[in-house]
Amino acid sequence: MINLTINGKNIAVEEGSTILDAAKKLNIKIPSLCYNKDLPAWASCGICVVKNVDPRTGRARMARACATKVTEGMNVITHDPELAKARRTVLELILSNHPQDCLQCNRSGQCELQDLAIEFGLRKAPRFTRILKNQPTDDSYEVIVFDRDKCINCGRCVEACQVMQNVHAIEYTGRGDKTVIGPVAGHVLANSPCVRCGQCAAHCPTGAITTHNPIAEVLDKVAEPNLTPVASIAPSVRAALGEEFGLPAGTLTTGKIYTALRMLGFKYVFDTNFAADLTIMEEGTELVDRLTNGGVLPMFTSCCPAWVDYAEKNYHDFLPNLSTAKSPQQMQGAITKTYWAQQASLKPEEIYHVSIMPCTAKAYEARRNDDMKSSGAQDVDKVLTTREFAALIRMAGIDFANLEDSEADNPIGPYTGAGTIFGATGGVMEAAVRTAYKLVTGNELKDVHYTPARGLDGVKKAEIDFGNGIKIKIAVVHQLGNVDAIMKEIAEAQKAGKERPYDFIEIMACRGGCVTGGGQPYGHCDELRVKRAAALYEDDDTHEIHCSHQNPLITQIYDKFFEKPNSEKAHHLLHTSYTKRELYK
Repeated sequence: MINLTINGKNIAVEEGSTILDAAKKLNIKIPSLCYNKDLPAWASCGICVVKNVDPRTGRARMARACATKVTEGMNVITHDPELAKARRTVLELILSNHPQDCLQCNRSGQCELQDLAIEFGLRKAPRFTRILKNQPTDDSYEVIVFDRDKCINCGRCVEACQVMQNVHAIEYTGRGDKTVIGPVAGHVLANSPCVRCGQCAAHCPTGAITTHNPIAEVLDKVAEPNLTPVASIAPSVRAALGEEFGLPAGTLTTGKIYTALRMLGFKYVFDTNFAADLTIMEEGTELVDRLTNGGVLPMFTSCCPAWVDYAEKNYHDFLPNLSTAKSPQQMQGAITKTYWAQQASLKPEEIYHVSIMPCTAKAYEARRNDDMKSSGAQDVDKVLTTREFAALIRMAGIDFANLEDSEADNPIGPYTGAGTIFGATGGVMEAAVRTAYKLVTGNELKDVHYTPARGLDGVKKAEIDFGNGIKIKIAVVHQLGNVDAIMKEIAEAQKAGKERPYDFIEIMACRGGCVTGGGQPYGHCDELRVKRAAALYEDDDTHEIHCSHQNPLITQIYDKFFEKPNSEKAHHLLHTSYTKRELYK
């Protein structure tokens, strides 16, 4: 432990802590802009400057709190008139290179630069000459929008893209005041290795990286008299949306979401958790078939579109290892416009299906290839992120926090506990284990809580003993930056002719899984991930049924429509294929 003094208060903190860490323990707020808990501190902006007073001479030198490690006997001053003036000047310099169109900005009201400007009372034009970058807006991708004029060169997006995700779609170009952040070699995002995970947008403090806003289009379509508007929500949305309306992190809002969607004009409200149960039936059956009939192993999950995009660009040799099962979103779209459409006496083109997702890559996935039109129409017509859905609720004047709960519509709404934990890292694996055990042994798993798959370790490994000599080696990987190591391990084992290290691997592009996907409420950090994941596990615990194969409506859809998992009809509607693609266009 290191002993130091901050603003006259003594505190002991762990060795390796920064001044910023120590101040937080004393509930002292030091303003910061480039710093983010998810990313390595690199002291870019200078707003977190504090004074480090030499105990021998009494002289103070400036230090950046986010990157300065505490030392024994350190004496720190975090706030005084000189520091306030320095921080204010830094903010004025940043604002002199920043557009003043806050009213039209997607981040207005949720912008960290705007918040600091208000906090420091910067209500007038900056003292310094305004010089903008005058860079064109890059909206070449389906979802991500890059407005470099609003970039403050804090570097968060670069760190998220390169360090967290190992994608390297964006970088610094130029020097000094000519420095800009953007796709490699000045190209547009569509020509970069970007996988649309949205972590750059989630970690950007301003409106420099945002998402396309399809709200107006959705409102128009919902109002069309010749269309039947239908909505479905992803597992993790229910654990995060409440934060947009002042509810504590990790508050489950499932029933309120159903109610809000009906108030917005959707005639039918379903739940993608149902399709998560369906995914487990298809994916689990596929895994057992590969294990028993000499199929390609290890098998990778295919629920995460950013991971699929990453694999199609980086791991061509491993594409046969990906499960052919579509993601729950796409399965939900397919059954909505076929199975349910038949029961509702509707044609696929008469249904307008909106999917509420935590992920920016889901809009791309909805149009990834022709398999996403398996119903004869676009299976999922439009995707709204959690943030966009929150904006739609606010626009409609709905008091979300005080809504009464309601239920999803039958027969593709009710779900099991296995379906809801899909939103947390390890959730797909845990849900798959519950059903795979039944498929392999014919018996039900006594303890459905498979805890080795849980938690925030970047790579989790385990061996499942099903009895009778049947053992399955599994791995759970989240955050794309952790993928290369495990792929290298598999490749080296294959090259050396050794036993394969894994049979089944879950990969999610975002740290923590979908609970902090690129479209979730801002403020990503491990504290949020833990709370949101806990809400999903709570949802699982409160359900009477915990296994996908026990969902009576899943049994019904196979009896009435698909016949059995992995049937010819199931393959047509619920499975997909993958294509080798170049890293750079």
